[in-house]
Amino acid sequence: MATVPRTRAAAKPRTVASRPRNEFGVWFVAGLRTPFAKAGGALARMDALDLSVPVMKAMLAKGGRPDLVNWGAVIPNLTVSNLAREAVVAAGGDATIPASSTIMACSTSMMGAFQAAGMLDDKGRSLALVGGAEAMSRIQIGLSQGLSDDLRKFMDARTGGQRWAAVTGTRLSDVRLFIPQIKNRATGKSMGEHTEDMARGWQISREEQDELALASHQKAAAGWQAGFFDDLVLRMDELGRDGIIRPDTSMAALGRLKPAFDRTSGAGTLTAGNSSPLTDGAAAMWVATDQGLKRLPADVPRARLVDYEVNAIDLFNEYLLMSPAYAIPRLLARNGLTYGDIALWELHEAFTAQVASHIKAIQDPEFLKTKAKVTAKLGKFPMERLNPHGGSIAIGHPFGATGARILSQAIKELWAMPKGAHAIVSICADGGQGTVTLLRRD
Repeated sequence: MATVPRTRAAAKPRTVASRPRNEFGVWFVAGLRTPFAKAGGALARMDALDLSVPVMKAMLAKGGRPDLVNWGAVIPNLTVSNLAREAVVAAGGDATIPASSTIMACSTSMMGAFQAAGMLDDKGRSLALVGGAEAMSRIQIGLSQGLSDDLRKFMDARTGGQRWAAVTGTRLSDVRLFIPQIKNRATGKSMGEHTEDMARGWQISREEQDELALASHQKAAAGWQAGFFDDLVLRMDELGRDGIIRPDTSMAALGRLKPAFDRTSGAGTLTAGNSSPLTDGAAAMWVATDQGLKRLPADVPRARLVDYEVNAIDLFNEYLLMSPAYAIPRLLARNGLTYGDIALWELHEAFTAQVASHIKAIQDPEFLKTKAKVTAKLGKFPMERLNPHGGSIAIGHPFGATGARILSQAIKELWAMPKGAHAIVSICADGGQGTVTLLRRD
């Protein structure tokens, strides 16, 4: 089993695990999303609010007035505090709908779905609209805190002397811009650098990563060709379908790409081809009780929420994106299920090295026993059931939208299966966190 160098005393992973304990059923219902585009591409002129509005309009037209909205974006924008509320208003929704925003890195809109599930009570709340957006092309650049303070003093000044004092009091070291970066604040390392460590620790080869990436593109391309995405994706003037999928890529083409995060050691294995791209897009779904389902079209795919887990690990003593590998076996053991009992596995592909590491870990007896604290025999992971219509590597990964995207996709896939079939949907998130849910076709 892979090990992590200890930088401080080991701490037990902290977990918040919840089951829907309501007397009524809770359902996740497939929604709509924009096509996803690589940052700087077809959707580059739109910010998170611009991306959210057409999706929210289409969802409101299809499902009517929800009782609440939960929406989120990870990258902050100084002009929008509560994206959920702004999107409802801008979309022409009923101004009396309560709307709140959630942020949990890549798990943002899945966490929003869990939060909505806990708020439904059939006492005025039976249907929630959930989703999120990310505009990686429109990241707002800020000023250092010191320069911001001095500029505010200058703007508030009432005399020339006060203005002069504000200007002359500015330190040269404060005259700089703050550009948000995709790295963990506590460790100072990027997601890619952390995943390079994971790949080395779990001995995930470049070939294994590229094979998973190739499969993601091939499956996503086949899904579009077969019409699978037709009722999940809202066509836009700017883009009619996902713009990142490469149906013509190959192992040879992927193999020619240079390492993207470890460019100096000669041992780097993560590339632009086996890492999810910076992406623009928005996605939505519904969360409903049995009563709430009656307010939606009868033919919309839905799945019963059986159980879920929100998990956090000690990011200083474990690989940053390993949280789902702890949560998945616990969730299954708690429900008396094995890997083979799960008909559909939708694992978020932040990096294919992360996916491969999770799959290797959850089959490692030592990891299960000493880290996940699971003693149940869970069996062999069924690779043939993994991400049947592609994942984030090919489709794209707008942070705030990925949860609603992957859940809607999984729900539609599960809807085509026999009653009683189960699905696991998993997302890793920055900060050593993750969300996993167990769904059932009822």
